[in-house]
Amino acid sequence: MDGIGADTRAALFEKGNGAIGGQRSCIWSSPEGGCDIVIGKQIFCNRSLNMKSIVAVGFDMDYTLAQYKPETFESLAYEGTVRKLVYDLGYPAELLEWSFDWSYMVRGLVLDKKRGNILKMDRHKYVKVAYHGFRELSKEDKVATYGNTLLRDSFDEPDYALIDTLFSLAEAYLFAQLVDFKDKNPGKVPEDADYSHMYKDVRAAVDLCHRDGTLKQMVAKDPKRYINEDTSIVPMLKMLRESGRATFLVTNSLWDYTNIVMNFLCGLKPSDGCSSSFDWLQYFDVVITGSAKPGFFHDEIRANLFEVEPESGMLINTDNGTPMAQVGSTSLRLPLKSLREGCRIFQGGNVGHLHKLLSIESSSQVLYVGDHIYGDILRSKKVLGWRTMLVVPELEREVELLWQLKDTRKQLQLLRIQRDHIEDEIHHLKWSLKSGETDDASKEKMFSELDKLQSQGEEVRLSHQQAQRECHQKFHKVWGQLMKTGYQNSRFAHQVERFACLYTSQVTNLSLYSPDKYYRPSEDFMPHEFDILSI
Repeated sequence: MDGIGADTRAALFEKGNGAIGGQRSCIWSSPEGGCDIVIGKQIFCNRSLNMKSIVAVGFDMDYTLAQYKPETFESLAYEGTVRKLVYDLGYPAELLEWSFDWSYMVRGLVLDKKRGNILKMDRHKYVKVAYHGFRELSKEDKVATYGNTLLRDSFDEPDYALIDTLFSLAEAYLFAQLVDFKDKNPGKVPEDADYSHMYKDVRAAVDLCHRDGTLKQMVAKDPKRYINEDTSIVPMLKMLRESGRATFLVTNSLWDYTNIVMNFLCGLKPSDGCSSSFDWLQYFDVVITGSAKPGFFHDEIRANLFEVEPESGMLINTDNGTPMAQVGSTSLRLPLKSLREGCRIFQGGNVGHLHKLLSIESSSQVLYVGDHIYGDILRSKKVLGWRTMLVVPELEREVELLWQLKDTRKQLQLLRIQRDHIEDEIHHLKWSLKSGETDDASKEKMFSELDKLQSQGEEVRLSHQQAQRECHQKFHKVWGQLMKTGYQNSRFAHQVERFACLYTSQVTNLSLYSPDKYYRPSEDFMPHEFDILSI
């Protein structure tokens, strides 16, 4: 939205109200600015990025290319974690009767492990919304717990857990449930299980689910049930490759699961009696599975790089990507010839291996797209200097609501102005009464006026608070707007601004822009800075 005016901006919002969610495959604007793109699909820029300088574009898979359905996938993760808590970690069987509200938790929250609290804070790390389990803390409790220290708390590990990925929402919800359960049934949780220990058990149960493959086996059986279909992925990848750029995939998932998910996303089905297809590999130059991000982004970390034989999944030893002969053999065992000439598949390694495989001369020539602030964006940006794009699916609905609530937000500002005006008048009257320079008749009149203003001020204050609460709940019934906490940027928005060069609601929004576009920060609209009154 570089350089557009207020009228155009408003028109884009209007179009967005009806067009969000429609399919637009590989229709990109020209470098000079072609078709208008609805606001929910736009790419927002924090730091200028000229795509002409990018020689390779990389993607994470889970929650970036593959958008999981929270109502099915997160519920599956939740149920698996509960079973591990009961059957492996000794928690009472009544947990098996619990249910999961997948819409309750949001990204950007912080879990206070020791106190059993869930917090939402602003960019300055002031706690603005806090719950103990599912019980909201009063303003006095918040200040007493988090606002009375001379030294500001860092709110980092090991005492706090950051909910910065959509994968973490189920475990955050379960932690809140356990806090409530412990408070009401102190004798039913395992002995010596304080809040912090319970969080540790939840994490252990989540890890058990991932280690035994329960979740991925279920997804592999029926990908359509758990993953959103997106017909724009293949056109986007084709567009990038036809523009002369290399494309790569770096995922922590192993090859067998990666192949199933990517086949589904690219709309490919096994044929000729084969159990799997590898045709999706034509859209990539390099695929690295089992990457162990964020450690992958540290070149100094020594990690063996194995080449993957796609048919069998067998790992082949390599010397920095060059296949090695097995001991006792003079011949090399290589993957299928047709694949060897195109995309190569690996497991493990580090970013140094990737740069060598793609002949990357400078880190700034790489754009990496991911969904995880810490696992994908912060490390690749801060450690390597890669250019970054963060995928924030929640953004699409958020910017839609910003427009729909424009009248409400204007009313909120008018009420705030009215409150300030009344408070100024009250202050002036009190000062005049203290001065003692008025006669008794005037004082009586001033006291009457003061009572009237105080009553009016209280009425306006309550109206303002109620309107704020209703506006807050439109975005989310508990946590409010993703990018804001009160009038300040939220902690999540602050991280997006610091570490993501670009951010957008879906990875395939790249296909709506020219592959040679010059992205520049907009002076007109940024979701984390947005004031609806500027329209």
